[in-house]
Amino acid sequence: MSEPPHWEYRTRRQRLARFVGLLLTLVVFAWAWQTLEVRYDFVRSAPAEVEDLLVRMYPPDAAYSYEIVGPMIETVNIAVLGTGLSVVLSVPIAYLAAENTSPNRLTYLLGKFVVTATRSVSVIIWALLFVVIFGPGPLAGVVAIAVRSIGFIGKLLAEAIEEIQPRQPEAIRATGGNAVDVMVYGIVPQITPAVVGITTHRWDINVRSSTVLGFVGAGGIGTELFAVLDFFRWDAALTILIAILVVVLVSEGISAVIRGKIR
Repeated sequence: MSEPPHWEYRTRRQRLARFVGLLLTLVVFAWAWQTLEVRYDFVRSAPAEVEDLLVRMYPPDAAYSYEIVGPMIETVNIAVLGTGLSVVLSVPIAYLAAENTSPNRLTYLLGKFVVTATRSVSVIIWALLFVVIFGPGPLAGVVAIAVRSIGFIGKLLAEAIEEIQPRQPEAIRATGGNAVDVMVYGIVPQITPAVVGITTHRWDINVRSSTVLGFVGAGGIGTELFAVLDFFRWDAALTILIAILVVVLVSEGISAVIRGKIR
């Protein structure tokens, strides 16, 4: 009497391929870890170093908090202005990077290139570049935040444009509307919730990013943090870190409320 058929989720070849893939992943991970040349003596002493650092930082310098109000406001302003500028620049780029709105294949590839190029470079690298161009200060930070955000906002807006209902733009074209009418009345109303949500989310990210721009001279609270660390003022550094945490938590809350309103 023959045995009943036995069903298996994966074939033997698939299981072998998964095993080989896992084995190769472990080999690559072990090789990558080996090339790091980790100093295990420093790792073993890390708990004692952390304890010593916390002792130096606590209690925070409360009096120093009055001195960082201005730099913290500047940090938030950098995030706000950078995000606003990035939205203005991202809308036409997203229009070119969306397959259903780009005029031709060349403009589509151009839009995709801009989205990819601006997103592939860290905000710190952009800040270093614009500090050389504009000089040290918040202007370099604003432009760095804006350029870095174009890739993020442009990519998501392009995807939102590609997912719109085509009947509304077609109806406007059928009534004699030009390309501007189609954009204003056929596309913008459909992507407005996405624009608000993406912008809010990116502003939340930019608040955190702008806190470190001062390390390369692009303004904000990072300049103060770099200065106190340079002079080993650990209690003042803790004050700045607490202030950054508070601002980030507030931005998270505002971002969550706004995203909840547009759902």
